[in-house]
Amino acid sequence: MVREREAIFLQLGFREEEVACPHCGKKTGELNQTRTVRVRDLPISGQLVYLTNTTASSFTVKKCQQYFTEELDFIETGRRFTRRYEEYIYERVIASSVEQVKREEDLSWHQVNGIHQQVYERKKKVNWGQVKRLGLDEIAKT
Repeated sequence: MVREREAIFLQLGFREEEVACPHCGKKTGELNQTRTVRVRDLPISGQLVYLTNTTASSFTVKKCQQYFTEELDFIETGRRFTRRYEEYIYERVIASSVEQVKREEDLSWHQVNGIHQQVYERKKKVNWGQVKRLGLDEIAKT
């Protein structure tokens, strides 16, 4: 952990020595390359939190001769925010506005709007086919 004036940086490491190839299923620990990825997470005691992952690793599998990058279940591929931070931003936008969240979280309008749209699309894909009953709490008359 590195603590700077306004932010906390948490260093993540390998989860497993070997990971399964999504193409052929064979486990491999043969690294092709690594790169540092920094993603924003929920704040701690009012301070910004970034997870620094030097294990955004590209692996290679001799059997299928494919390359793949290790997936982290709490970050969507290609995103720079954790899923829980994106949920937090989504809920805050619903309660206020993109403009207000932008100011309070030190993000751009496009970042906040993009997060809101991304989470909305994720929520839209929920399978409602298995819902048997749905209750309504209040109905407002306008």
